[in-house]
Amino acid sequence: MNTKYIKEVANDVVHHLEYNAERTHLIIPEYGRHLQKLINQATAIEDREERNKAAKYIIQVMGSLNPHLRDVPDFQHKLWDQLFIMSDFDLDVESPYPVPTREVLQLKPDALKYPQNFPKYRYYGNNIKYMIDVANKWEDGEMKNALVKVIANHMKKSYLSWNKDTVKDDVIFEHLYELSDGKLNLIQSTQELLNTTDLLRTNKRVSNKITPGGQPKIQSNKNAKAGKSPTHKNQNRKPL
Repeated sequence: MNTKYIKEVANDVVHHLEYNAERTHLIIPEYGRHLQKLINQATAIEDREERNKAAKYIIQVMGSLNPHLRDVPDFQHKLWDQLFIMSDFDLDVESPYPVPTREVLQLKPDALKYPQNFPKYRYYGNNIKYMIDVANKWEDGEMKNALVKVIANHMKKSYLSWNKDTVKDDVIFEHLYELSDGKLNLIQSTQELLNTTDLLRTNKRVSNKITPGGQPKIQSNKNAKAGKSPTHKNQNRKPL
C-alpha cells in the first residue's frame, strides 16, 4: 500500500478529531452523545408527522438503555420529560404527558426549618423538650415532681451518652431551668439524680447490644469458658 496515501489519511483523521472540550455540553450525560445527536436531528425536522415518529423512536431507544426502570410506574412519563429537557425545550412534538417547562424545573424548594429548637443542647433531643412542655402544663404536686425528676435523669443520661464525661447535677438543673423558660427550677433543690457511674454502665450495656449487622454471637459465654462449641446432643452418639 502507498505509504504517502496512508500518511495523508492519517493526517486527515487527526485534523478532524473531536475533543470533548470542543464539543457541545451534554444536558444528560448518562445517555451519551449519540442520543443527543438524534434528538438534535429530530428537533431540526420540519415535517411535524416525521418529527413525532422520530420522537417515539428516540423514546424506545431511551427505554432500552434503562431496563432497570421498566418496573417504575411513571417510567414513560420520565422518558418524555427527559426527551424535552435534552432538546433544551425546543422539540415540538405531541406528548402523551404534560410538557415540562424550563421555569418549573428551575424552581427551588422552600427552605426547611431545622426541627431542633435548642441547637445549643442538641444532645438532649426534641423529645426532652416535648416532655418539659408537658410538665409545664401540669399542676404542682407529686406527679409533676416525679415527672420532672424523670426528665432530669433522662437529660443526664443523654448528656453522658454524647459527651462521654462526668457531669454534675447542677449543670443538668441549669439546663432544665433554661429549657423550661424558668418554670422548672431544681437549682436550689436537694434532690440527687442517678449516679453517673450507673448511667455510664447502662449506656455501655445498651451500645454493646447493638452489634454490626445484627449478627448473633457464635457461642454462649458458658460454652466459651469451657472451650466447647454448641453442638447437638446426638452428635456424641457412636456411628452405626
